[in-house]
Amino acid sequence: MEADYFAHETAVIDEGCRIGKGTKIWHFSHIMKGCVIGEHCNLGQNVVISPDVVLGKNVKVQNNVSIYTGVICEDDVFLGPSMVFTNVINPRSHILRKDQYQATLVKRGASIGANATIVCGNEIGEFSFIGAGSVVTKNVPAYALIVGNPGRHVGWMSEYGHRLHFDEYGIANCPESLEKYQLTPGGNVVKIVKI
Repeated sequence: MEADYFAHETAVIDEGCRIGKGTKIWHFSHIMKGCVIGEHCNLGQNVVISPDVVLGKNVKVQNNVSIYTGVICEDDVFLGPSMVFTNVINPRSHILRKDQYQATLVKRGASIGANATIVCGNEIGEFSFIGAGSVVTKNVPAYALIVGNPGRHVGWMSEYGHRLHFDEYGIANCPESLEKYQLTPGGNVVKIVKI
């Protein structure tokens, strides 16, 4: 049976993986056993997907990214070039800690910039935006803009990737989609959905 995804001839795909229709796997990438990769994903050059990783639909993984066991990326996630996930808090070469992997959940629509580091055990909220080179050491709220080392919450982003500027009523408009967002009394952001 012919695959309904594309894999470059230099890519290595271990047995026992499920790869969705329309996905593209580029040069020198390695997909390890037990991975689930959704439809229409794009895995750039030199990407490693470790055993049992789950990627949703339309996930974009740029060059030189390793996604380690314990990471789950929901639909429409963007992983920038050379960004890093960890899966053990206190690694040592001489101590085996495979039973101590900590999960990292990257929620739908989140973007992680080039060379950012995501320390394991954290959740990256829906449509959040992690700036290039940032180091994330704690949970990230939905729509949050995080920059720096350690990562600091400096603002909010729309689903289209634009910084939101709130008026005196706590309302902001995305300049591209014109969708409205509101600051909640709890200090988070929600998209206003018209009914």
